[in-house]
Amino acid sequence: MRLYMNYRLTLSPEAAAAKAGFSKASAYRIEGDSLLPSQKKTPRGRRRPDPLALYWDAEIIPILKAAPGIRVIGVLDEMRRRHPDLNPNIRRTLERRINTWRALNGPEQDVIFRQEHEPGRLGLSDFTDTSALGITISDEALSHRLYHFRLAFSGFEHAHVVLGGESFVALAEGLQNALWALGGVPREHRSDSLSAAFRNLAADEREDLTQRYAALMGHYGMAPTRNNTGIAHENGSIESAHGHLKRALEDALLLRGTRDFATLDAYRAFVDEVVGRRNANLAKRIALEKEVLASLPKGRTTDFEEKVIPVTSSGGFILRRVFYTVPSRLIGHRLRVRIFDDRLECFLGATPVGTLRRGRPVSESQGGHVVDYRHVIHALRRKPMAFASLVYRDQLFPRAAYKRLFDTLREHGDDRRACKVTVELLALAHERGCEAELAVAIAADLDAGRIPDLAALRDRFRPKETSIPSVAVKLAPLEVYDELASVRIVSAQPDLGEAA
Repeated sequence: MRLYMNYRLTLSPEAAAAKAGFSKASAYRIEGDSLLPSQKKTPRGRRRPDPLALYWDAEIIPILKAAPGIRVIGVLDEMRRRHPDLNPNIRRTLERRINTWRALNGPEQDVIFRQEHEPGRLGLSDFTDTSALGITISDEALSHRLYHFRLAFSGFEHAHVVLGGESFVALAEGLQNALWALGGVPREHRSDSLSAAFRNLAADEREDLTQRYAALMGHYGMAPTRNNTGIAHENGSIESAHGHLKRALEDALLLRGTRDFATLDAYRAFVDEVVGRRNANLAKRIALEKEVLASLPKGRTTDFEEKVIPVTSSGGFILRRVFYTVPSRLIGHRLRVRIFDDRLECFLGATPVGTLRRGRPVSESQGGHVVDYRHVIHALRRKPMAFASLVYRDQLFPRAAYKRLFDTLREHGDDRRACKVTVELLALAHERGCEAELAVAIAADLDAGRIPDLAALRDRFRPKETSIPSVAVKLAPLEVYDELASVRIVSAQPDLGEAA
């Protein structure tokens, strides 16, 4: 019929029919009715009775109107509860019928408005949970999240490992790292409502953080904006990027073959490498956006909090429910402590005296301890029995072998010997700088079923004897000095005749 209609554009009905391969009668029939055969077919009716006919208008539609968000499986369970004889195989039919009803009669849905971003205008910050990655540091689980920065136009991104929660310190440090890695500043910075940074703070502390955030934005000349609380899609340019980044990290971990890292710095380098590869794929767009970014200021601004804290007679100080040890020489002094996300930098006046790992409370009712046995071992050697009931005793063990030795000695019922031997071995590890090697030796003795011999270990790890080098001094003969008397300085004298 289509062939006939094409010939009919230029030929008579008889000629078009002959070329199409049917009779003149068929041609005249087509001329009288131009509908295609497929258009004349009557719609197929149902082949079996409608299983929802008795319930659709009377029960299912009222449920959908009363509870618009209910799942199809919830409707099916309710209908089977009301009518136990209802066939459970109607689920697919019910899904199609409900989806069609919602498309025609359901409530209006929210609409996502895709945005067109101009280069150099908007940078976005957010935190994302990465516990699903299962990262470990030396076989210990790492509880952390990522601070994530992204430019809306080019897609440039930067990720910073955050050990604590969502705080202003983590935001300030991560944002400044991102801007200096980028080499420029966008005109506007958008974040979420920062509710996590302000949670459980007094009014004056919240006001202080607000002023510090405004000062941070002013230092870099960015206009601060925030999306509404609980409306994630307002920050969609980075919310969706969270998933892409975490999937890229997951793929890289699978290719690496292990999720364990030797140190935290090694894991941070791994994250930087993955992010760097993703940025390399966007090099042209990033280069285009860099041309319109504002210049960086001359230097960074404060990305830490600062407290002045006294060192107590316990050999340390308490900061935010965590006890930190410091060298006992500092007892009685007041330290100026800079609080970063992952560390504390301690100053005595303007002199730096050490950097400590940032600790976290164990729970809402129990504080934490960050203890370095090197800070207190000299005092414990004078009072070894204090080790038995020390509140932070378990945190003093630098490796598992030392704790295993202490527990083994206590099982033999001699607490005095357990404290004495353990303290002396810790002192040996500190003085000889053999913490790891000594732990291996202790573990080997315990595995063999014997208690380590303190005297033998001292002898094994004593400093190597070094002989005094023999220095031969060869004296020059005295006649050499007589030759110096014959050395004369010859100066150029002008020729008097020529001068005349």
